[in-house]
Amino acid sequence: MSKAKKKNTSGTGTIAQNKKARHDYHIEDKFEAGLALIGWEVKSLREGKCQLVDSYILFKNDEAWLLGAHISPLNTVSTHVVADPTRTRKLLLNRREIDRIMGKINQAGLTCVPLSIYWKGNLIKCEIALVRGKKEFDKRATEKERDWNRQKQRVVREHAG
Repeated sequence: MSKAKKKNTSGTGTIAQNKKARHDYHIEDKFEAGLALIGWEVKSLREGKCQLVDSYILFKNDEAWLLGAHISPLNTVSTHVVADPTRTRKLLLNRREIDRIMGKINQAGLTCVPLSIYWKGNLIKCEIALVRGKKEFDKRATEKERDWNRQKQRVVREHAG
């Protein structure tokens, strides 16, 4: 008899996505940044207790900081630690990447927002993007195109089957 292998969910997959950012902005350029976390935050992220709604990236003293991301503390872990779920977390980027992002923000009037937090091996990464705000008619056009693609797929499925 062999023992059933445990599935390791911490090695793959997306932890949290910022769907509102994809709806509200045109994505110009994407970057991958590491996250400086403390122990209870990693355990909470393993459980998927994270939200990126209304979070943003702030550049201060040539460093990138993630503000507004909410990582809920677990009841079993946070008994001995004072947990701040919305604390400011440092993003780990190369100097060249920081300079490039800051230059585009200052010159082109772009904004930097987090798109998702995910596992890459045993590390937690944050996908950040330089974005430009969408106008209301852009949002309607995107929604119309999405509906049309969905309808197209439905028609193809009906005729194929």
